[in-house]
Amino acid sequence: MNIRHVGVVSLLALSGCASWMELGGGRESASAFLERFDVEARDVSIEAARAAWVQSTFITEDTQILAAKAMERALAYLSEQARLARAYDPQSEDARTARLLKLLQLSSGVPSDPAQLAELTQLGARLEAAYGAGRYCPPGEDEAACLDLEALEDIIRSSREPDQLLMAWEGWRSVAPAMQQDYVRFAELQNIGARDLGYADAGALWRAGYDMPADQFSAEVERLWAQVQPLYEALHCHVRAELGEQYGQTSVPQQQPIPAHLLGNMWAQQWGELYPRMEPYPGVSDLDVTAALKAQNYDAKRMVKQAEAFYTSIGFPALPQSFYEKSMLTKPRDRDVVCHASAWDIDYQGDVRIKMCIVPDEEQLMTIYHELGHIYYDLAYNPQPVLFQSGAHDGFHEAVGDTMMLAMTPRYLSSVGLAPEPSQSHEAVINQQFKMALDKVAFLPFGLLVDKWRWQVFSGEVGPQDYNRAWWDLKYKYQGVVPPKPRPEDAFDPGAKYHIPGNTPYMRYFLAHILQFQFYQAMCDAAGHQGALHECSFAGSEEAGARLWAMLQSGQSQPWQEALFELTGTRSMDASALLEYFQPLTAWLAEQNQNRSCGW
Repeated sequence: MNIRHVGVVSLLALSGCASWMELGGGRESASAFLERFDVEARDVSIEAARAAWVQSTFITEDTQILAAKAMERALAYLSEQARLARAYDPQSEDARTARLLKLLQLSSGVPSDPAQLAELTQLGARLEAAYGAGRYCPPGEDEAACLDLEALEDIIRSSREPDQLLMAWEGWRSVAPAMQQDYVRFAELQNIGARDLGYADAGALWRAGYDMPADQFSAEVERLWAQVQPLYEALHCHVRAELGEQYGQTSVPQQQPIPAHLLGNMWAQQWGELYPRMEPYPGVSDLDVTAALKAQNYDAKRMVKQAEAFYTSIGFPALPQSFYEKSMLTKPRDRDVVCHASAWDIDYQGDVRIKMCIVPDEEQLMTIYHELGHIYYDLAYNPQPVLFQSGAHDGFHEAVGDTMMLAMTPRYLSSVGLAPEPSQSHEAVINQQFKMALDKVAFLPFGLLVDKWRWQVFSGEVGPQDYNRAWWDLKYKYQGVVPPKPRPEDAFDPGAKYHIPGNTPYMRYFLAHILQFQFYQAMCDAAGHQGALHECSFAGSEEAGARLWAMLQSGQSQPWQEALFELTGTRSMDASALLEYFQPLTAWLAEQNQNRSCGW
């Protein structure tokens, strides 16, 4: 569950008092009902958020129980208020009230039965804890040799030895099978909650949150994928050829999918770690930000301060001092934590934090810029009613920080001392674009398939016995990626990705990878940029910042189409800006792939 988007139970609701609509001898008006909800929801959201924070940053059996109980109260409250909200007809209210009612009616999706709700929250806490505490212990070794996700990821990122890579890849997936039974029941309970709201299943409920019919949203996603698919397939073709040169074509057959353990990322979702060994023009424009961070002794706080300085340069406010006092920036030595990076708005009025296990490397620096995008979105819409304190849709929330990352051009990095003066040559441009594409373009099909798998699970199209097969079918279809070896029958490889046991919808990330280029193009226009799109950095442009801040302030108070229009002048998500950005790389890849057989 995502604390930022759930209501919470109040003392009134727990006391057995009559429902709000019965107080005062008659039904409350919709506006009075919503005002009361806003006050009480804020009141107890702090309890649920604090309990979840402690459970993520101090994993014990006790913190799991406390977090589950707090979430149970929160979801019981929200479920009851969503039920009461359905008694009002949005069509008979003004536009603002109607939208608040609609969002509340969509916000629950948990079972109304108290026992089922308690079971759901207990399972959620247990799944997240199992992921956070996961370890791989090599056979025959003592406990001191066990490796956590962080250590296994280091191997995947840095090793070029196939046997080592296979050990790390399979090792992390060994933690997932124990989660499957809990996940099966967890999905069943989510479906019960969705059906209580009148939806066919939880996937249909998730798709209904995009200001368009659920079926239309599915078609919209496929339309966007069709726009970017040719660029992804060209990148895949080149990367596969390069890996074939490095590992041999027996290990990486051409015209076949790529073995997942060779792509430099535990989930093969981004391929940026391959860049040093595939740099198109070696030595042209130094893009080794990690080396610069280490050489200049950057620590976690300094990295966050560097990111904050970017945001303040475009006119955003400084972060509150409490942010630095309360965030978890590094991994504690004395306890288990969930290192997966996340941004938190604890009280809807300025207690914002991030949770990370920061080390001085480029990927972590980029992640900080991304997470601060969430934090500034939270701060911008904090004056709104709690139901409007969310992104215009969830992809908007993810896109903000990534938009800033696009503005981290070689010239910007040079200006902050993390890269030398950039070359303007064609070779330097291709290097920079190839490095960017290994993250941004390579991610697109993975961003799409995680929820496609989950939608199939929720709908019953895929049963528990086929969870793993369906996962790899989608990875084959969209990514052109296969497991390095046949997977055992009891494998639950989806569970090795945090967002599955953590129950975080994933389509937002695919949409964000489209939207960020639209946001970026609009901000570059506002900053007065002239020239190729990929050369733009709007760092220092308060005009660009003001345009973005205005959109962020509206939160979810209007349909996302209107929020998008406010910044970009268009009401449609579209990949044209992404394709324009990568025009130089597209032409270069076509040359490289001229005599290759692409596809799989």
